[in-house]
Amino acid sequence: MGLSNRNLLLISSSMVHGYGYLDHAADELKAILHSAVAKRVLFVPYALRDHEGYAEKVRAPLKQLGFEVESIHNASDPVAAVKDAEAIFIGGGNTFRLLKTLYDMELIEPIHCRALQDGVPYIGSSAGTNVATVNICTTNDMPIIYPPSFAALNLVPFNINPHYVDPDVKSTHKGETREERLRQYHEEPGTPPVLGLREGAMLRVQGDRAEIRGVASARLFRPNKDAEEYTPGSDVSFLLN
Repeated sequence: MGLSNRNLLLISSSMVHGYGYLDHAADELKAILHSAVAKRVLFVPYALRDHEGYAEKVRAPLKQLGFEVESIHNASDPVAAVKDAEAIFIGGGNTFRLLKTLYDMELIEPIHCRALQDGVPYIGSSAGTNVATVNICTTNDMPIIYPPSFAALNLVPFNINPHYVDPDVKSTHKGETREERLRQYHEEPGTPPVLGLREGAMLRVQGDRAEIRGVASARLFRPNKDAEEYTPGSDVSFLLN
């Protein structure tokens, strides 16, 4: 197995206006888990402090979809839990806290191998989507804790900005817009493309194919190029090259 078996669902946000928790992603969650005949999902709650409360919050909607959730914080051996997982779901919260804990628990390489070499379904939401990319430099979160590196799981060769928001033309706020922040990132040499996922948008990756899914569109930023819009259903497989 290898990159051709990559099976990822990268969600911008678990909550979307007008929907219940994870409801907007229900069909995509069922599809990715059924694709691997997965019955049990290993949830990684490290982006929030209350691991048990977070696991319970995720357990309810997945149970309604027919899947069992086991939280990695209850595992006596987290590395072994990853190696045995039928599917992995990393939730949102603070990206810096999440990445530091993944490093502290020595889970970066095991998750990378399971998702890329073994083709185990990987689901990320918000911070869980951030850590699936090259690095966490395009997160919106505050650096409340310092991981040993900003390098992340590198399941895709670009970055994502979850919760991407467009400038409000009626606002009197004079701080930088999200687009301006991402442009500043691309002023640094060698930075990868950044896919801005609006809330409700998600990215489905199956092998060498990547497609925008969900109920909102995405905006792609690349160095020295105009931003581009991609609506749900758009093929963005070129980003995997």
